Amino acid sequence: MTAPETRAVIAALTAEGATVRFVGGCVRDALLERPVTDVDIATHDEPEKVIALLEAAAIRVVPTGIAHGTVTAVVGKAHFEITTLRLDVETFGRRARVAFTNDWALDAARRDFTINALFCSPDGELFDPFGGIEDLRARRVRFVGQAEDRIREDVLRLLRFFRFYAHYGRPPPDGAALAACRELAHLLPTLSGERVAGEVLRLMAAPDPAPVLALMADEGVLADILPEAGTIARLGGLVALERELGQAKVDAGGALRRLAAALQVDAPGAEELAARLRLSNVEKARLAALAAPAKPVTVTGDDKTRRRELYGLGPELYRDLVMLQWAARRGEVGELARDEVAAYRGLVEAADAWEPVQLPVKGRDAVALGVPKGPRVGELLQEVERWWIERDFRPGRAECLAKLEKLAARGG
Repeated sequence: MTAPETRAVIAALTAEGATVRFVGGCVRDALLERPVTDVDIATHDEPEKVIALLEAAAIRVVPTGIAHGTVTAVVGKAHFEITTLRLDVETFGRRARVAFTNDWALDAARRDFTINALFCSPDGELFDPFGGIEDLRARRVRFVGQAEDRIREDVLRLLRFFRFYAHYGRPPPDGAALAACRELAHLLPTLSGERVAGEVLRLMAAPDPAPVLALMADEGVLADILPEAGTIARLGGLVALERELGQAKVDAGGALRRLAAALQVDAPGAEELAARLRLSNVEKARLAALAAPAKPVTVTGDDKTRRRELYGLGPELYRDLVMLQWAARRGEVGELARDEVAAYRGLVEAADAWEPVQLPVKGRDAVALGVPKGPRVGELLQEVERWWIERDFRPGRAECLAKLEKLAARGG
């Protein structure tokens, strides 16, 4: 919020005397001394004026949501959402018919949670119309105004409540918010799969999503969006294991791993869930591989077995499967024997230390030996690869070429 890029945008917006304030998440996270990523700015100037001020300062402008008063300023790699103060005249889920205003309190009143309705001037003066700072101190996630009204305006706020509670809250959850979520859970099927997936995966990135997922199940919320979540205890075990291994901060892949830990599905079930959540093809394949693996990783195998499985699965998927099996095993028997813990830890370390290897021959080598382009080239390479793997990846290019030539000479 004090970066040169930010100051340049602030200077442009205030060049003719306008009042601007930081708003929302950047204020909240700055107060909590958490990293600030997205910097949002509010102003009473309307979008056309905002664009003119930015262009006058030679700042690139993208009209990302101009009908709702939002433009994006781009300075180098930094992006800033700048929104005109507004009030929602009529809401239609994620969309709303808005009217611009110069009343900061009216703008704050349309926001979801009190901790997101905070403003801060460029010189650091705080504005807190709904008690958000006190809620931050208490680690309380509370809706602005009536919880039921806020959710009916946008049903996604119901899921956002649980996500924000996982990231910012502490027990017990706000009673009014929880009651409204329970009462309106039947509206969740009206949300698109993409919007549900976004909230679920952000929830999975929380420090410990398992208790919140269990709360959603108890309140009848989870059944409407994630009925496959039948192993929430395993998710809790995985999170504990991540902490022990120093992997508590998860990325997008880690969020999918956590989601897989909570699921009780077979392969078709995992694919159906991924389709329902409109996951990308890469995410879909990863979720299916984690939630319903074709076969378990061999825990007590020798080094050759370990290398073969690492080659076939890749180190990331291999590590995730090991951790899921480890968490499930601890859930079954409790504290594991020292040698079993050492075995699991050794597999994780092997994944981290894995140096990728490639088959030393390619399709063009088969073609050079006179094999016509087509399926036979792939078949020959697969035969060579099986032979190469059986010999623990030791044969080099010369040996693999000789094997390829021998196989090609057989014909047919």
